[in-house]
Amino acid sequence: MNRFTLALRLLWRDSRSGELSILLAALIIAVTCSSAIALFSDRLQRTMTQQTAEFLAADLVVSSPTELPPAWAEQAEKQHLTRAQTVEFSSVLIEHEEMLLASIKAVTSNYPLRGQLKTSTADYAQETPSSAGPAAGTVWVEKRVLPALKLQLGDTLTVGEHPLTVTRILTYEPDKQGDFYSFSPRVMMNSADLAATRIIQPGSHVHYFFQFIGDSTDLLAFNRWLKPQLNASQRLMDIHNDRPELGSALDRAERYLGLSSTLVIIIAGVAIAMATRRYSERHFDNTALLRCLGCKQRDILWLYGSQFAVLGLAASLLGSALGGLAQQGLFYLLKDLLPKQLAAPGWPALLSGLAVGVAVLLGFALPPLLRLKHVSPLRVLRRELEPLPTSAWLVYGLALGLIGVLIWQYTDDLPMTATLLGGGALGLLILGGLVFGLLTGLRRLPITSLYWRFGLQGLARNRQASVSQILAFSLTLVAMILSFTVRNDLLGTWQRQLPDNAPNHFALNIFPQQQSEFAEALRQQHISGSQFYPVVRGRLVTINQTQVQKRVSKDSQGDAATHRELSLTWTEALPDENKITAGTWHADAPAGQVSVEQKLADSLKIKVGDVLAFTVGSEQFTATVSSLRSLRWDTMKPNFYMIFSKGTLEAFPSTYLTSFYLPRTEKLRLNALVKQYPNITLMEVDAIIQQLKTIISQLTQAINYLLYFALLAGFTVLFAAVYATLDSRIYEGALMRTLGANRRLLRSNQISEFAALGFIAGLVAVLLSEALLWGLYTRVMNMAYQPNLYVWVAVPLIGALCVAVTGCWGLRGVLGKPPLPVLRQGMNG
Repeated sequence: MNRFTLALRLLWRDSRSGELSILLAALIIAVTCSSAIALFSDRLQRTMTQQTAEFLAADLVVSSPTELPPAWAEQAEKQHLTRAQTVEFSSVLIEHEEMLLASIKAVTSNYPLRGQLKTSTADYAQETPSSAGPAAGTVWVEKRVLPALKLQLGDTLTVGEHPLTVTRILTYEPDKQGDFYSFSPRVMMNSADLAATRIIQPGSHVHYFFQFIGDSTDLLAFNRWLKPQLNASQRLMDIHNDRPELGSALDRAERYLGLSSTLVIIIAGVAIAMATRRYSERHFDNTALLRCLGCKQRDILWLYGSQFAVLGLAASLLGSALGGLAQQGLFYLLKDLLPKQLAAPGWPALLSGLAVGVAVLLGFALPPLLRLKHVSPLRVLRRELEPLPTSAWLVYGLALGLIGVLIWQYTDDLPMTATLLGGGALGLLILGGLVFGLLTGLRRLPITSLYWRFGLQGLARNRQASVSQILAFSLTLVAMILSFTVRNDLLGTWQRQLPDNAPNHFALNIFPQQQSEFAEALRQQHISGSQFYPVVRGRLVTINQTQVQKRVSKDSQGDAATHRELSLTWTEALPDENKITAGTWHADAPAGQVSVEQKLADSLKIKVGDVLAFTVGSEQFTATVSSLRSLRWDTMKPNFYMIFSKGTLEAFPSTYLTSFYLPRTEKLRLNALVKQYPNITLMEVDAIIQQLKTIISQLTQAINYLLYFALLAGFTVLFAAVYATLDSRIYEGALMRTLGANRRLLRSNQISEFAALGFIAGLVAVLLSEALLWGLYTRVMNMAYQPNLYVWVAVPLIGALCVAVTGCWGLRGVLGKPPLPVLRQGMNG
């Protein structure tokens, strides 16, 4: 018989006798939870990315002032990518002796690649979705084009030198470019008619957008091939940089899902470590016998290691299958909220169950198994001989290393990894010492109740085991607190930022002489508007007399901001949702001061006191950075990269911007405004707001189910800890019954001991979770931290109740053991 065959026989014997039940259950639950979360998170993120990619009308977009080089198109075909193209330019339209500066968009027949266009045949009539743009010879226009040029549907609109028939009113296009301050009325035509217009000539100011969709692997390969070939005027566009209000929500979703996955794996890992410890302690005798039969230490390690390798592979395969079923169940429960077309999981997510199973088994089960190779052959004669415990550095170092890798892998966020690892390890070390001291002091408490005295003495008698159990329960409760609290705070923040009456219209290009008149018109229409912001279009050119292009990296936020004109404004009051992070706000400061948005400042390495130079038209001016601001792009309120002090920009031509909310049922009021102010651009953002609310609703439901996985893993820890002390409790119960104790006394002792353990674990969990939440909120997620007094009361009580119920249920068979056989077995041992 070779060693592997012997290992399989021993594994089969242990499985039949129930030795591996708890360990196998813990491992299967760990892999099932992690696989389900990995698959669910991966598919949800891919689906959300596809949804948000609709706002670019593609998965990947390249903007360029020139046509696409032939080599790029050939490479896209090699990568099996589908390609579309749009061309945007401005042109003056003249009809019925009326003139209008319009934004012309010529699209290919397969545009859009993602999302749908929406059109109607009358103002605010039922919208019709369309998967393709206008046919050749026709044109779609925004509704404000018709009254401005005195046109009706079916009339002819001449673009350049080519007449086109107006067939539809364009109400929505997924990838409308530009920002909130530079929109002109849209006219959409087919690219087949573009040459006949004879508008585009050498030297014309034109924007080309080349759009691609395909498999994620092919897109990544094409992206890597394309990036080095982009010149300074070309750039790749993605949802995070070009639609920050959507990218911000998606970033937070990815962070939370990664955090939830990590916490569940940590909880399950604790259960596996505790179950493996009991397994190894119950195999000391068998190992001593094997040593007497000639097995060396390396043979013992290989024997048990191969058993756990087979066990881990089987449990990982089963757990991965169960995880796949579980994530299908989650998507079925959420079918009313999610899109009909769900993204398929990627290969890394499919293989994650096997990888997590092996990693968790290695990180949490290996240290207890290492004790088996140190079992002395003399144990067959002297049962009190136990092997030395594994080095604490190995135990905690291996576990922390594994946790760190998992956190980094799931979140791809080094600050979050450092916060969780550093804060958690330091907190556990400090709290472990406090718990040890607390248990030492329990013996001196003047307790009159016999039940509570026996229960607390049971904790204090074996302080080392009690400390490990309390910390294990605490870690479980910490994970649950973090998951629940962060979920509520994140979702609460999102909901507050997107209330039902969030602004859904922006009024742009308001002339200064029209500001007061337009504000009065809004009041007459009973429309509540926000603050009017003056807007000057300018470009940042130097920082401390250094060309700005020398301080940016390609494809960064700063790179995108320096290759276009920015919307500059001034105001004395700090706008809502803005927070000063450095310097002071220039409320009463003289002219020449500017406040810069924090992320742009980080990208351009701007700090307080730097001197920035801007150009507006042919004129140039400078301003000193007085403060840096953080702001929220997903509030759908006007936001600015640069806000100047009063007196800095007043000499330059400007227009005004405001926003307001108007229910869909009352949008006919806008017709009067359009006719009265034809130069003003009214932009509707209902689709963007609805998309954000849909994503938030989906995340709310998904995160609720992720919390259930954390609860399931937490109960695994409770049962593993209970069964870890099962043998000693059986012996103690038999001894006390021999001395006259009845079952009621024993049951009351168990309840009091587990309730005290759960209460202490709850207090420790609250202390540790509050420290971690402070670090996560203030250092990683940039959110306001506020202690939750409800948690300080509820968690210890819930911990006491859950641990008491679980412990008593797990030990329900202890009281039924006959004392005599138990004592005889103990004396023989």
